[in-house]
Amino acid sequence: QMQLVESGGGLVQAGGSLRLSCTATGRTIDTYGMGWFRQAPGKEREFVSGITWSHITYYSDSLKGRFTISRDNAKNTVYLQMNNLKPEDTAVYYCAATLSDGMKADGYDYWGQGTQVTVSS
Repeated sequence: QMQLVESGGGLVQAGGSLRLSCTATGRTIDTYGMGWFRQAPGKEREFVSGITWSHITYYSDSLKGRFTISRDNAKNTVYLQMNNLKPEDTAVYYCAATLSDGMKADGYDYWGQGTQVTVSS
């Protein structure tokens, strides 16, 4: 089993930045694709960004250019750098791991508990 723990969320003003971290325990992430999803109140969980085991990155079209995903396998950690944050980015952000890759939540095998990101206007 893999456990994922997100951190780095918080309250930030519009235009600000946050860096989320997701650290895995129980298994190493080096053979896993990793992803970030988010869920705003009253909305479905949506894909944000993913990174393959070979460090290929991909993003939701609506977020490309503001968010950057990266991974440090030595630290068993995945990051999401979020810049120029907007109030509509307010959501709980979840980290997930998969032995495949993709933008669909049901393709992911392990999930963290989430970290709250709130962007004030």
